[in-house]
Amino acid sequence: MSQQSQNTSVSSSESHRTMAIVSYILLLAGWPTLHVATLVGVVLAYVQRSEARGTLWESHYEAIISTFWIALVVGVIAIPLCFVGVGFLLLAGVVIWFLYRTIRGLIHAIDNRPY
Repeated sequence: MSQQSQNTSVSSSESHRTMAIVSYILLLAGWPTLHVATLVGVVLAYVQRSEARGTLWESHYEAIISTFWIALVVGVIAIPLCFVGVGFLLLAGVVIWFLYRTIRGLIHAIDNRPY
């Protein structure tokens, strides 16, 4: 591998690392912004995912996207269930799960490890 190719690969990896970290921070910032920031983070993950194929960063983008969609579906199911009480437990569970997955991913991204 040539020196220029190695430098491009390293800068690409660093760029993906930065984008993954920014995406995780946007997911976490979504709570006080009514999830506007969350949507930006997920769109960023969708955009970066194709460029990250075959790298450790692909696992991060996949985790961001799947965390968003699972939390959204469970939240939509839980909201009407709040009228019978069980929805509050479901919402609390999905919030904890969302925070766990996001913080875990952020820590792994900072440490240069796959999700």
